[in-house]
Parts: sequence; structure tokens; C-alpha cells
Amino acid sequence: MKRLLPILLLVFSLGVGASQAEDFRGKVFFMRHALAPGTGDPEGFLLGECNTQRNLSASGREQARSIGRTLRSRGIRFSEIYTSQWCRCSETARLLDSGTVQEFVGLNSFYEDHFNEDRMLSLLRARLSNISRYAEPILMVTHFVTILGITGKAVGSGDIVIFDPIIRGSKIFHP
Repeated sequence: MKRLLPILLLVFSLGVGASQAEDFRGKVFFMRHALAPGTGDPEGFLLGECNTQRNLSASGREQARSIGRTLRSRGIRFSEIYTSQWCRCSETARLLDSGTVQEFVGLNSFYEDHFNEDRMLSLLRARLSNISRYAEPILMVTHFVTILGITGKAVGSGDIVIFDPIIRGSKIFHP
């Protein structure tokens, strides 16, 4: 038994959390869209017309695919996937290849006053209040300002924040 104890300790220290997906029930994964060079949107921006928006670069598309592969390899599955109506968010969500993607207006950006901040965050909070602590994890692909407004976390392109809507706690997640 004395010889077995160090081996068990090593296996335990390396294996816990590394080979098993963390329990994410009742949690929301907020993901900022993948790399889209620049800030804001060009003059003449129109929602629903991707050619008028700031879009993902080739690196951003590969970043989204890579994040999706990593999430799947870690056993992380989503019961629902939502995206803002911006093309860079919906393309990111689709490229993750993690399930059916639905638009949700409450994830839209209020940067540059395209939408009203109070209205967007109110819609999002209402949606979050209906998530059961026993629900499978949900993914929401959105914008920097939306994630900051809900979680208090500043994120880069492709970053993920795990949010617990019950306790309103959040942490950065690195897939």
C-alpha cells in the first residue's frame, strides 16, 4: 500500500478535471465572436447584411473551428446555442459546429448605440432568469460590451466566460 499511495496521488492530481468534463449544468458560456479585425462597424452598417458589417477574418474562422473542436474534445455539449444578429457572431456560432444556432436579440451589441443598452441587458437578464440549475449548458455568442455588461469580465476575441445565472458568478474559461 505504501508504494501504491504515491501512484494514486499522481494519478489523482493529473486526472481530476483533465480527463473529465467539469459539471456545467445550469451554466451559460458567453463567447465573444472570433477574430474580426477593427472595432465597431463601418458607416452604413445594416443588421442582416453581412457585406456592410465588420466580419470574421480567415484567422477568425479558423479560431472558431478550433474552439469548437476543443470544446467537443473536452466533452462539452450545449443544449442550446444562441447568437446575436451580427454576422460575425452568427458565423462564429455556426463554425463551432456544436449544434443548431438560434438568433436572440438580447445578445445584440449596444456599442455605438445600435441598440439600447438597458433594453438589451434587460432582455438577456430575463432569458437568464429562466435557466434551471439542472439544465444542460447553454452557449451564447455575442459581443465584448454584452459580456462585460452581464458578467463584468473583459474578454478578447474568441474568449469564453462561464456564467452562473443563479449566483451571478462568472469565470474566464480557456478551452
